[in-house]
Amino acid sequence: MRIARLVITIICTFCWALAWTQKTRLASGKLFIIGGGDRPLSLMKSLMATAALGVKDYVVVLPMSSEEPDSAFRYFNEDFGRVSHNTIVDLNFTSATVNNERRLDSLRHARLIFITGGDQARFMKIVLNTPVCSAIQDAYINGSTIAGSSAGAAVMSKYMVTGNQITDTAYQSTFKKLRRDNIEIKDGLGLLTNAIVDQHFIVRSRYNRLISALAKYPSLTCIGIDEATAIIVHGNRVRVSGLGQVVVMRKPERLQFTSEGLIKLKDLHFSIYTDGDTFFIGK
Repeated sequence: MRIARLVITIICTFCWALAWTQKTRLASGKLFIIGGGDRPLSLMKSLMATAALGVKDYVVVLPMSSEEPDSAFRYFNEDFGRVSHNTIVDLNFTSATVNNERRLDSLRHARLIFITGGDQARFMKIVLNTPVCSAIQDAYINGSTIAGSSAGAAVMSKYMVTGNQITDTAYQSTFKKLRRDNIEIKDGLGLLTNAIVDQHFIVRSRYNRLISALAKYPSLTCIGIDEATAIIVHGNRVRVSGLGQVVVMRKPERLQFTSEGLIKLKDLHFSIYTDGDTFFIGK
């Protein structure tokens, strides 16, 4: 009986995941994913153009990644206020309010949702498997732009980089080792099902971290976004916007692991893009 229930659970989970993957591929919304750091005026203008807000449309800010959510909201309000007069709403969900239907309705109908920086694990701890997560996904499917910076960038992926190592519990901005299964991955929002995103990429030299993610999920496209830079995702097409660079790693060849767990591979596709460049995820 227990085995039968387990099999049924696995089948249901697989079917749900497959259905959600198909939905995201057909989503009419866009993702505006910022690598962190400053948000210059040009980047805010690009966000405004991507969201294509009407006069009556409003923006929702989700500041739950931050230890200081009021400050996170205020900073975004100041930055976006330079390019838009649209109403900006602060929806700081907590475990006590994730089922609040009035708040959820506001979230579903926002034409632009912005997720602030901080700690991506803190954000997902609040929203994972709640109506908040579903509302964000529904908004994206129905044409809204979902944006985020730093931690708000990391949560976009189905497989979310937390920044932690498995073999070394002391947090470091980069990894000192390239070892098998050394990177901690948790569930993200799943808006990107075929890519993993890392942030503050070049300024914090996170190449080892992204290579570790690629070794764990070699079929995915791994994208490192630098500060003051964004990728704009519409379907599988990606365009770069901003002052810095975007690093893309994918298709490792002859990926292997030594008996000591060291990563080795023969080759991989490695690209660097700047403002205005385009590429495709999964190709």
